[in-house]
Amino acid sequence: MKRVTGIGGIFFNAQDPVALRAWYKQHLGVDVLDWGGAAFTWSDEARQPDGGVTIWSIGQAGSDHFAPGKANFMINYRVADLDALLQALREEGCNVLDKTDDSEFGKFGWVVDPEGNKVELWEPPAGQ
Repeated sequence: MKRVTGIGGIFFNAQDPVALRAWYKQHLGVDVLDWGGAAFTWSDEARQPDGGVTIWSIGQAGSDHFAPGKANFMINYRVADLDALLQALREEGCNVLDKTDDSEFGKFGWVVDPEGNKVELWEPPAGQ
């Protein structure tokens, strides 16, 4: 069974997310969109889009979005079969959170690593 197939997103918090987003836009050229993040599209060897995307987003420090993790970041990993992977992780004794989410953006599940970091697992919608 395939496990992680890529990075779906990098999420981190800041004391002043608006100012930090502006800094990344001005100094590093990150195309920060109105929703507060950026979407980096994947491309093949010929630089043609291949349907994948990696999300980059800065949120407000103090939110509970990364709970029960205590870090101010969370990495979202792209996976091929979320349900099978979550089951395998449970069988391996990992701390898999009971909650999952199924939306137009795909299926999401979470596991907490041995250092206490919340890790998001994402199965994109069919065709992405």
